[in-house]
Amino acid sequence: MSVEILDGKTIRSFVEDEGAFNSSVDGRFAALDTNRDGLLSYSEMAKELMSLRVLEKHFGVDEAAMSSDELVEMYRGLYARFDHDGNGTVDLEEFRAEMKEVMLAVANGLGFLPVQMVVEEGSFLKVAVDRELAKAA
Repeated sequence: MSVEILDGKTIRSFVEDEGAFNSSVDGRFAALDTNRDGLLSYSEMAKELMSLRVLEKHFGVDEAAMSSDELVEMYRGLYARFDHDGNGTVDLEEFRAEMKEVMLAVANGLGFLPVQMVVEEGSFLKVAVDRELAKAA
């Protein structure tokens, strides 16, 4: 993890650089696709979705306070956001499209004022920051 300064423009610039963005997203997709069939099942994405700890980080809710059925329903709902055609699997194009939407939502949320943020190595936000720093050098 590292502390970085970023703003919406940095993230939008990364998303708009189709080559850099797709390369990063494709790498994450390949890492999640454990059976190498070119599709992500719920079980392949579940660990990644759960690692986001959406409730704790964004809504101040302790996931332990929710029933296991409620957690499964929430994570299946997140997975369904990626499964645009509803066929039960997520292909690369669906994954790219949803990651683009997520990153642009983060960019819009940050706006134009720079913020200091802790980002994980290898995360899309870290890649965006590193790309911006390389352009400035």
